[in-house]
Amino acid sequence: MRFTRTLCAVVFAAASLSIGSPVPADPAATEPAASGPSQSIDGLHAALLDVMKNAKSLGYEGRAAKLTPVIPRYFDVSFMAEKSVGVYWEKASEAERKRYLDAFLRFMVANYAGQFDSWTGQSFQTLGEDPARMDTKIVRSKLIDPGDEDVELNYRMHQIDGTWKIIDVYLDGTVSELALRRSEFSGIVKRENFDALIAALDEKIAKLAAGNAAKTETGRKQPG
Repeated sequence: MRFTRTLCAVVFAAASLSIGSPVPADPAATEPAASGPSQSIDGLHAALLDVMKNAKSLGYEGRAAKLTPVIPRYFDVSFMAEKSVGVYWEKASEAERKRYLDAFLRFMVANYAGQFDSWTGQSFQTLGEDPARMDTKIVRSKLIDPGDEDVELNYRMHQIDGTWKIIDVYLDGTVSELALRRSEFSGIVKRENFDALIAALDEKIAKLAAGNAAKTETGRKQPG
């Protein structure tokens, strides 16, 4: 797996999670406890490691299936979807909101399923948490990659119904996933409409699936 710095979703054990740490056979089947922000991030990282370690046997569709319950468990998908289109959320009809929320979740799942497509010794390390504005917390973490640069991942979280959920991911500690999406997604709605945005998300999902299928086929052709 090569964790690209253009990941938009990025993104998403113990306080210092090592490769040797036990990972539940199916983390997605276990509801996270109503605990602190760092513990929620540890749960996300455990689920991602499980997918990475089984990436080849699962294939893209299998990874997407495992991540479909994981993403809404650790991310406040509705909040992120709304903020990604800014003022246009209020102008959308209920039908448009519903279709957009569905497409947004599918895109998040596809993005993670596409990015976390192998495991070559990577691990996550949770570094600590800091208070932030509007009763949110920033959880600092790092993806440690023995074959590439380490990537700093900071998560902004808020509490909803007693559970801490992610509302933004900062790649390299500063690049806001939510800001990048808002710039792109709200621009599409402004120029066209929600149908165009949903079509654009479906196109991104199809490209992620096709790209992974091509990589799988290439891998099969390599001499053993």
